[in-house]
Amino acid sequence: MTTDNHPIPGDQARVSVVVGVPPEVAFKIFTEEIDLWWRRGLKYRKAGTSPGSIQIEPREGGLVFESFESGSETKTVETGKITLWKPPSRFVFDWGGGNFSAGEKTEVEVTFQRNSSGTLVTVTHRGWSRIRSDHPVRHNLETVAFIGMIGLWWGDLMSSLRDYSAESRHVDGYSCS
Repeated sequence: MTTDNHPIPGDQARVSVVVGVPPEVAFKIFTEEIDLWWRRGLKYRKAGTSPGSIQIEPREGGLVFESFESGSETKTVETGKITLWKPPSRFVFDWGGGNFSAGEKTEVEVTFQRNSSGTLVTVTHRGWSRIRSDHPVRHNLETVAFIGMIGLWWGDLMSSLRDYSAESRHVDGYSCS
C-alpha cells in the first residue's frame, strides 16, 4: 500500500536474497519446490512438524495452501490466492493468517531479477496497515517491532530458499527437479 509512491509507515516488510541460479530456475524453485525449502515447525506451518505439504497453484486465481494430516483426516488450509502470475519475473498473492477473519488479508509480492551472481529474489509483504493494531497476529507488538518480526520471519525463509537453491542439483547445469 502506498501514498504518493511512498510506503505507509509500518505497512510492509521487504526481504531480499541472492540465489545462484537464473531467474527462471529461481522462480520454479520458489513456486514448484516450495514444500522442499519452506521451513517446518509451528512458526512456519499450520501442521508444525506433522506430515504435510505447502503448494502453489501456478496461475492467476490459483491457491497457496497447506495440506496436512490431522488425526485420521487430511486438512487443507488456504493461505492465499494468486492475484498476479508473471513467470519468471514476478507473482503476487493475497495472504491471510490463520487467525484472520474472512475479510482480512495482506499481500505478498515476490520478484526475481537477474544479477551477476544469479537472481535477486525480493519478498515484499504489505498491507499490514489494514490489520487492526490489537489483532492477535501482531503478538501485542508495536508497529515497528511487529514489522521487524515479519521481516525476520521472511528472512529465515529466504535463507532456506538460498541454501536449498545452492544444492548441486540446482547449480550444476541449472536443472530443477
